[in-house]
Amino acid sequence: MSNSIPDFTLSERRLVSQTLQERYGKPVPVENAEAELLLDPLDSATTTCPSLTWVEHDVNFVIFKTGDKNHSRFRCQFYYIEAEQFGTGKEEYDTLGDCVITLLQVQSDHEREHARVRSGMNAVDFSKANDGEDYFAPIIV
Repeated sequence: MSNSIPDFTLSERRLVSQTLQERYGKPVPVENAEAELLLDPLDSATTTCPSLTWVEHDVNFVIFKTGDKNHSRFRCQFYYIEAEQFGTGKEEYDTLGDCVITLLQVQSDHEREHARVRSGMNAVDFSKANDGEDYFAPIIV
């Protein structure tokens, strides 16, 4: 199938880079890529979609551009290994900014939850370890 989806524009790439700079406090290299996606679940044909990828803290991130120049749409995911991929729970986004911010937030939430599970401790455990006083987790903004 021919690629009717245009590449990411310079302003779209800047938006992603700026958002990552704000999130991580440093420049994060963003690479261009292409992906074959099934855009219409009723059609077995795949479409080549421009993508942006980056790696930060051993996490791989991908944003796919899935709409044409008149109707830009975006999909996203993150993964640690290819066999374990995660999305945001939303199929597509109308705005790139919402897509990037949601992706970063979901990954951050996933990382926090995964760390809590690995530690084996929860608020009750922390309370017992603190002479029975209630444990109040820090507020994360």
